[in-house]
Amino acid sequence: MSNNTLVEQFEHYSSWRERLAQSIAGYHDWLSEQEINDGQIDLRLQHLLDRLAEDKLNVAFVAEFSRGKSELINAIFFADYKQRLLPSTAGRTTMCPTELLYDPERPPSIQLLPIETRGSSVTTAEYKRYPEEWITTPLNVDSADAMTAAMLQVGETRKVSKDEATKYGLYHEGDVDALLTVDADGRVEIPRWRHAIINFPHPLLKKGLVILDTPGLNAIGTEPELTLNLLPNAHAIVFILAADTGVTKSDIEVWRDHIATLHSRNKGRLVVLNKIDGLWDDLKQADAIEQELTSQINSCANLLGLDASQIYPISAQKGLLAKVNGDAALLAKSRLSEFERALSDELIPSKREIVRDNTENEMQDLMSGTRALLTARMTNINEQLGELTGLRGKNEEVVQHMMTKVEEEKTHFEKGLQQFQALRSVFSQQSNALFDYLGMDRIKSEVRETRIAMENSRFTKGLREAMSAFFIHVDANITHSAEQIEEIKSMMTAMYKKFNEEHGLIEITPPNYSTFKYKKEMERLEKSYNEHFNTLINMLTNEQYTLTTKFFETLASRVVNIYEVANREADNWLKAVMAPMETQVREHQMQLRRRLESIKRIHKATDTLEDRIAELQQMQVTLRRQLDELDGMQSHVTTVLNPGLTEVSAAVA
Repeated sequence: MSNNTLVEQFEHYSSWRERLAQSIAGYHDWLSEQEINDGQIDLRLQHLLDRLAEDKLNVAFVAEFSRGKSELINAIFFADYKQRLLPSTAGRTTMCPTELLYDPERPPSIQLLPIETRGSSVTTAEYKRYPEEWITTPLNVDSADAMTAAMLQVGETRKVSKDEATKYGLYHEGDVDALLTVDADGRVEIPRWRHAIINFPHPLLKKGLVILDTPGLNAIGTEPELTLNLLPNAHAIVFILAADTGVTKSDIEVWRDHIATLHSRNKGRLVVLNKIDGLWDDLKQADAIEQELTSQINSCANLLGLDASQIYPISAQKGLLAKVNGDAALLAKSRLSEFERALSDELIPSKREIVRDNTENEMQDLMSGTRALLTARMTNINEQLGELTGLRGKNEEVVQHMMTKVEEEKTHFEKGLQQFQALRSVFSQQSNALFDYLGMDRIKSEVRETRIAMENSRFTKGLREAMSAFFIHVDANITHSAEQIEEIKSMMTAMYKKFNEEHGLIEITPPNYSTFKYKKEMERLEKSYNEHFNTLINMLTNEQYTLTTKFFETLASRVVNIYEVANREADNWLKAVMAPMETQVREHQMQLRRRLESIKRIHKATDTLEDRIAELQQMQVTLRRQLDELDGMQSHVTTVLNPGLTEVSAAVA
């Protein structure tokens, strides 16, 4: 296999993430050793480390049935098991959304959520909090045959009445295609399970890869969790077509309604034209086969609105066979490696860029705070040395004058502390005002009021008004939050400037914090509502009302999740805004106390002047060493974050 395959690139990405975590942990240990950390810094660094440890890379595979989706997953990720791990046969094998991941806190297993849970308005995300609601089957990871047999459960179905299928949103009387699922006894075949989670200790899953195997159009259209949560959160979506069918009507619907709008500029979306081995024909010339394939690629690209270079023709089945048998020629003919390289080129760099940017901004802010603290200490030491060396050969009156001067400076600063306490009070009020708009109580209240409004009005107009009001209120809350953030930032900027001018504290520009991404996500959710469900309630029935209610519960769950993230980030930002000032004020107060105490001890002849000067000079040496070590750590973190810069520099040299 090529060195540029997704598997190997992901391993490189995981190693990079581990090195980054080690660098951050090293910085944390150094702060503790030098006794220059505090509770706020510890919390922020631990948050960074937790975020890296929990980092996931989500790849969703989407297709209508019989496109070879499960076979493609087997070929890319599980060929080392020398057989098909996921069921892959003719017809429909993936009956419910299936997540393949690894959680070391749980034993290897398959968790299956019964389809009956669709009868309630509880979301899949909510059910994930209650393991007892799932059917759990242990996985014997030492036997590929046993794992394959266990995974066959994912594709299980059962026959139910039309009424029961309708209750679950899996049968619609007016749908012509739905009639095809009804047998001679008037019963409908439906999936046995609503959702599956396969916890499996595959090396890549251990490193944070999450694979989402989705069923076809029916489940995507009727399971809001997929539409609103799982697909939008995927870092890459692989859409699979079949070379023998081309782009069908249902393929177009899946692409247009659920994929095309998720990523801008086609980033994170890859289209596979599978089963090209169906075009291989010993009775045709190679040029004729290639021409036929090119024609199919161009047709698919035209129908999907893509460039032909964005369509990847492969044979997943032959690629899997080639990997199992070690057949390099067949692997090349299957073109699987070309797609793996494309997927790694799309997925890994964009994911690393996100992690790098988030980590780099936080680490720069933390290290700038450390540098400001050490610089302030050095400034104070230099001032004290200047004062004490100036006392050499001076009489007691000069020492007394110096002591009076420092006492006056200390008194002046203590008056400034009253302003600082007033600032803290106003800052607390402003923070509370921010969380009034962005807080969990506010959004839960909005959800509760919308739910009541929907229950009180089962008519089209009332439901539409309730949902529209929900989005209007959420948008207003985010807008007010942005205004509050700017007010806090302006206040802190002014206070930093004031303390710099009056007391010589280092002037710091508060970090930026924007609610724009939350606003954009809400716009996406509203657009999804308008496209998929606003039209659904034009002719409202009990069945459609139930589906609309389920959609709202999933949407509300997603909005609450966004608010939880916003709350954490707002809390971290508020700490980042106030913590440097608190540290500087505390440090300046301590240094003034030390200066005054030092001069008093000299005045009382408790310490000699030369002993105190020598002590300060030694502190200078320690601070210079600490600043040099900080430079080294900052350089190291920058190198780990941007390994390409080192390579470019070396090439230039």
